[in-house]
Amino acid sequence: MNTSEPSGRDGGARPDRDRGAEKLNWIDRRREKIRAEVERNRRGEYTVPTWVLAAALVVIVGAWLALIFFAG
Repeated sequence: MNTSEPSGRDGGARPDRDRGAEKLNWIDRRREKIRAEVERNRRGEYTVPTWVLAAALVVIVGAWLALIFFAG
């Protein structure tokens, strides 16, 4: 069986000493994603999240239906 993992390890199990480095890498990646998003927003590449657009659509349709229901 050809794998890149050493035969002493099982699957995705990692020694405890690697967990701290993994967490630090996750934090660094998260910070970099946030930093990139802030830079995009400063350049004017800001986009409205889909959930905000969906919520606005629900409010508009709900108000329209309420107007028809109560005024009609």
